[in-house]
Amino acid sequence: MVQVSDAILYLDPTSRLNLQSQIRQKLVDAISTGVFPAGSRLPSSRKLAIQLRVARNTVVLAYRQLVDEGILVSRERSGFYVADDSTKTCLTVPRAESEPHKDHLDWQKFIQRETASSQRFKHPSNWQAYPYPFLDGQFEASLYPIQTWREATRLSLGVRDVNQWSTHNDEVDDCMLIDEIRTKILPRRGIQARAEEILITVGAQQALYLLIQILADESSTFAIEDPCNPDLRAMLSANNAPIINQPVDAGGLVVDSNLESVRCVCVTPSHQVPTAVTMSQNRRLELLDMAHKHDFLIIEDDFESESNYLGSNHPALRSMDSENRVVYVSSLSKVLAPGVSLGFMVAAPEIIAAARGLRQLMARNPPLNNQRAAAYFLSLGHYDTYMLRLSQVFRERWNALRDALNYFLQQYSITSASQGGTTCWVRAPDGVPVNTLVTEAAKRGILLEPVSHFFASPKEADNSFRMGVTSIAADKIREGVEQLAQLIRSMASGAEENLDSASGELLSESSLRQHLTGNRLLSKTVYGDPFSIELRADGSLIGMAGYRNEDCDNGRWWVEQGKWYRCWNKWAYAETAGFFIVLDGNRVKMFNDDKQKIFSAVLTNDPWPQG
Repeated sequence: MVQVSDAILYLDPTSRLNLQSQIRQKLVDAISTGVFPAGSRLPSSRKLAIQLRVARNTVVLAYRQLVDEGILVSRERSGFYVADDSTKTCLTVPRAESEPHKDHLDWQKFIQRETASSQRFKHPSNWQAYPYPFLDGQFEASLYPIQTWREATRLSLGVRDVNQWSTHNDEVDDCMLIDEIRTKILPRRGIQARAEEILITVGAQQALYLLIQILADESSTFAIEDPCNPDLRAMLSANNAPIINQPVDAGGLVVDSNLESVRCVCVTPSHQVPTAVTMSQNRRLELLDMAHKHDFLIIEDDFESESNYLGSNHPALRSMDSENRVVYVSSLSKVLAPGVSLGFMVAAPEIIAAARGLRQLMARNPPLNNQRAAAYFLSLGHYDTYMLRLSQVFRERWNALRDALNYFLQQYSITSASQGGTTCWVRAPDGVPVNTLVTEAAKRGILLEPVSHFFASPKEADNSFRMGVTSIAADKIREGVEQLAQLIRSMASGAEENLDSASGELLSESSLRQHLTGNRLLSKTVYGDPFSIELRADGSLIGMAGYRNEDCDNGRWWVEQGKWYRCWNKWAYAETAGFFIVLDGNRVKMFNDDKQKIFSAVLTNDPWPQG
């Protein structure tokens, strides 16, 4: 049984309403806003009358009126209760006796600065109920290290620890956590730092906000990636800082003469937000050299510590900086971030001192009990174990997504040339508007993220969307991409070539053997790598992919009932598939049983270069 007895109602002595009407109005407002939830017992008429200093009969009459209107129910010898459907009823009850709304203030006179909205994409709050949530930055509960974090939290609440952090100066951070970050996390990025060069923040977002507040104004030009984190652009706009939107290519942020006049450059070199490309080593050196020549600072947002699955990791920009020009921003694991909210920045002591002073005005320091728990989490080796597990999980999921895209959407999709991370950047076919695709996919339980909000100009988005793997289990990825592919093909059916409308010659069984035997098919994967398929006369297949033939497979091929069949040992899930083939000049087009084009390649007898 729910009872609400501590809520205080206030009657306005200057009101034009009589006491009974005021009581009724206050009760309706309290019920409709959830102060008195459905099923709760209201204070007795005697108790409420004493509180309001009115006659008990006045309260009884107000209660009975609400009973007549279906908002309350009366139970003999028990009292008055809020009806189960009271909220709906309250919305339909006219407030004839109520007074005009008193809020007539000119709020623009009081609000001196209004922060621009970042226009960040809003995913459904119940995203976990969707079967295929390809969202980045959302994490399923199974990834959270509940047991080990509990252990760290328990240790942080020991008597000696509590005495330390509860009496700590609120301007400084937990020395144990600072030391763990300095000796455990930073060396893996090649960074060496003294304690006075590290500041703990409420997540990496606060670190960025502090830096923008102390570095940016209308006289300070900032160069940012385009596309980039929309929150960063909103922070700079709020400070009236001039912005140069610098393009991003396969090597990361483009370094050119546009950067010669800036005060600061903001980059995400490990895995660029949002394209996930990794800044090349040469590009990093070029950026540092230009910062030296033209005297600007660099903010390195390492939101997702470099985790390359296809190549070696690069050292952080901060580790390559000999002049203290790079401010390094990061956080504990993204999975831990929503609950723990601990980030940090590494910078020159002067920057740290200024940021600490501003943080002191905002929120003192992040909760010291959380800082101590995080310190134990690191010192006990739990963080290392946890990050290794996350890396393995995300590697499996990321590769599963790339494989599924390459198998089901090779004909349509082009992803950015990323080497790892947790996302893939996908371009929809021209005949499929991405916003419509996102809406229709959600109706089928597939959550995608459009990317226009990352760009300075939405027109630059190039009809693309992002797919993340932090929120979806590996065994659901193939099925989700397959259903997405079916949706895309159905939406593109009017604009795409099909078997009936295809230009070229539909090959018969004899023609298939004649044209394919001993020749080679050349094409590209969905992520841009070249690949070759050699069709030998004995029915065997030799597949080689990558610029150095780093991905190879074998299989077999045959012709049956007017279709070309193939089955790989590893590729394409090692499943048998058959296609109708149209030859258009030297281009082979493959169509499925639904007459949809699945794949196209160049037919040649030239030898494939050996890597």
